[in-house]
Amino acid sequence: MIAANTSSQQHKIMGKHYLNPLFAPKSVAVFGASDRIDAVGQIVFQNMLESSFKGALFPINAKSTEIQGQRAYASLADIEEPVELVVIATPPHTVPGIIEDCGVHGVKAAVIITAGFAEAGTAGVKLEKELVETARRYGIRLVGPNCLGIMRPSIGLNATFNKGGVKAGNIAFVSQSGALCTAILDWAHSNDVGFSSVVSMGSSTDVDFGEILDYLVSDPQTQSILMYIEGIRNARSFMSALRAAARIKPVILVKVGRHAAGSKAAMSHTASLVGADDVFDAAVNRAGVIRVQTITQLFTAAKALSCGFRPVGNRLAIVTNGGGPGVMATDRAVDLGLTMATLSDATIDYLNQHLPPNWPHANPVDVIGDAQADRYHHAVKACLEDENVDGVLAILTPQAMTKPLASAQALIELTNTHSKPLLTCWMGESQVADAREAFNLAHRPHFRTPEPAVEVFAHLSAYYRNQKLLMQMPGPSSHHIEPDVESANLIIEGAMQERRKVLTEMESKALLAAFHIPVAKTMVAHSPNEALLIAQQLGFPVAMKINSHDISHKSDAGGVMLNLSNAHEVRAAYQQIIDNVSRKLPQAKLDGISIEPMVVKPNGRELMIGVTSDPVFGPVITFGAGGTTVEIMGDRAVALPPLNGFLVKELVRETRIAKMLKAFRNMPPANMEALEDVLLRVSEMVCELPLIKEMDINPLILDEHGALAADARVVVEFRQPSADRYAHMAIYPYPTHLVNEWQLADGTELTIRPIRPEDAELVQRFVRDLSDESKYFRFMNSVQELTETMLVRFTQIDYSREMALVAMTEEHGQEVELGVARYATNPDGLSCEFALVVADNLTGKGLGQKLMTSLMEAARNMGLRTIEGEVLNNNHNMLKLMTRLGFTIQVSQEDHTIMKVSKAL
Repeated sequence: MIAANTSSQQHKIMGKHYLNPLFAPKSVAVFGASDRIDAVGQIVFQNMLESSFKGALFPINAKSTEIQGQRAYASLADIEEPVELVVIATPPHTVPGIIEDCGVHGVKAAVIITAGFAEAGTAGVKLEKELVETARRYGIRLVGPNCLGIMRPSIGLNATFNKGGVKAGNIAFVSQSGALCTAILDWAHSNDVGFSSVVSMGSSTDVDFGEILDYLVSDPQTQSILMYIEGIRNARSFMSALRAAARIKPVILVKVGRHAAGSKAAMSHTASLVGADDVFDAAVNRAGVIRVQTITQLFTAAKALSCGFRPVGNRLAIVTNGGGPGVMATDRAVDLGLTMATLSDATIDYLNQHLPPNWPHANPVDVIGDAQADRYHHAVKACLEDENVDGVLAILTPQAMTKPLASAQALIELTNTHSKPLLTCWMGESQVADAREAFNLAHRPHFRTPEPAVEVFAHLSAYYRNQKLLMQMPGPSSHHIEPDVESANLIIEGAMQERRKVLTEMESKALLAAFHIPVAKTMVAHSPNEALLIAQQLGFPVAMKINSHDISHKSDAGGVMLNLSNAHEVRAAYQQIIDNVSRKLPQAKLDGISIEPMVVKPNGRELMIGVTSDPVFGPVITFGAGGTTVEIMGDRAVALPPLNGFLVKELVRETRIAKMLKAFRNMPPANMEALEDVLLRVSEMVCELPLIKEMDINPLILDEHGALAADARVVVEFRQPSADRYAHMAIYPYPTHLVNEWQLADGTELTIRPIRPEDAELVQRFVRDLSDESKYFRFMNSVQELTETMLVRFTQIDYSREMALVAMTEEHGQEVELGVARYATNPDGLSCEFALVVADNLTGKGLGQKLMTSLMEAARNMGLRTIEGEVLNNNHNMLKLMTRLGFTIQVSQEDHTIMKVSKAL
């Protein structure tokens, strides 16, 4: 029997999370509590009293013996019982000393409301550094400083200086802005919105978005997570946590700074085209998250998702008793890129039987002004059951014959039996008040005007699409033909040794060729005669371009001449290009002129594929219309690598030029497979060549026969080498380099590989077939069947902060799991906790040792230094394996039935 639990996995899925002292403390001390009206400490302590905190509460103030009617304490030393959380509202210079005192007295979490640290200049930066170092020395987790605080309404925790509390609910709200937090809490109060948690992040010196999201994912009180974001500090951590959270619960966010200017120092077309907001959008879409633009949209989208709707697409049907509102809704739907559903013949037939003859026989479905509840019921029911419809918006305007309440009740009944989104818009005021109250009581989203309702359907549609993007787990390579990575690195290293950041066109094309991207053959001439000989060798017509390290855009410098069809034109063009460039850029160092065959493709479309490096999210791939007017056209879509076939199709679909790639006028459809192949190869380059900063393939000429890179330009920059081969990327690729074949002593062939999302059924079957003893050793609990949430957490990992290696064999043509080893990185980022379990019939056959050594190697390669875990003291086989592998074994101080095992990597 080989099975060991990892406490980290245990804490996240079954037991207490390490942030529990922050979100569920049994005792709280408030430093700076006072009776001085409107002092921050006075408001915080008053909030704690008025929210009826379900734990022990201690005001700390050395100058008072009583605060707001409660006994006050001079320090933690005067409190005779343990304190789990402290809230600090004292002057900045006192905070490091308070944290030191907290460490001495075993406090594990602190909320620092005090401002005046890094945002206050040099002295504040020094103070904040001292504060963080002290907290880390004692293992104290910090929220803040300079924050509003934290709320957990279900236990009466209101450790904020917000004036007033909030209602308990199932929405968690995390915000980087304390001021905006107060506005939202005020809005929520008047809109009857409740919260499971409210966290104001402040300066985020310690606990960041990633760790808070990690807690909220495993929090049973939280059904959806809302976020207000101003900036991201650690993209990998943010994306990792966001993707993990979005797999289990809806995550909706607002991000400010949408129109920040891009870098003016960009050296390529790609970099000048992409703004930071494009990249942020691409990142959150890939994370399976909804991004909205306003606070109202934030909550209405959350309410819609909490209704149990299952959005499956973007085809909207509209049912209305007035033509005008139907047109308003249709216009907004088209603005947002939604598709107006085409009703099926069966739906039209059904509606013909239940609607007046003069209904328009199309979408929007106008049920006519005198429609009552039965007509609404039939029209909406027919649309919900139509396979061509993904969601329905029902609009009612109060007219002489309408029955707003009865019609509302009819639709509420339909929502109980249908999972497609059904949104309602009862327009008006007094005549529809009872209907709106009915929608409220049924917790169904409703709107006063059509446009916001359509916007919410667009958010639901985006959620469905982004969840599909989230499920994509591409590796760095999607091809059978391996690229020549070594040659590509030698090209880059050669330029770096010459202290050049810009590769020549020849070098750039050689880089593409190393990754099997078709390029136009190019040769360099250093005299008019040499140019003539090369042109004759390549065949007329030819294109000629200046070859210089110093020139970014050749056309702008007069350094390009096309369609040269004879010897005289080539000789004349050579000198003309040299003269043009020398006049416009006299300082540029010229190294001859490159000559290549003029690519003549009558049906060719000029495209551009680019790479740029975002300061937050790292490499970004762009696609769009190409040619010399690329900036004017501004047609591009962006995506974060790595890409696979599905993601590439989505990237192309988002551009305007995608329509021109189909049959267009007299041109046959372009070869989409060739385009997709080039995009996949570019993704591969980005993954494997971390020194690439920018790249343009412009134009990439695509016709019915294939693709050809007519011109290319690459910019590189030095990066510090890392143990993590994909440290430059925000999304970690599926680690295909960890896949390996192995054989048991009896000859059974195994594949050991990282787990994939589609392994869920195999994992469920594997756990189901384990003996009760193995299950208990692994989970330290009487688990019989993994829940859906547990399956998601076990199989949908991002390979950056956690890893799971499964041993698979094939039986009767199907994969079967035989064992799994996994680790999860601890909050310190340097150590990890492991779990291991092997099928009962394979004990003693070496599989457990093989999985553990493979796992430890993977952890070592990610830069982790220590691996640790927990083993029950009667799990003798596991303890023997730990001894063989050189682990240190000690009895746990918290529970003597558990052995703590650890090993330096």
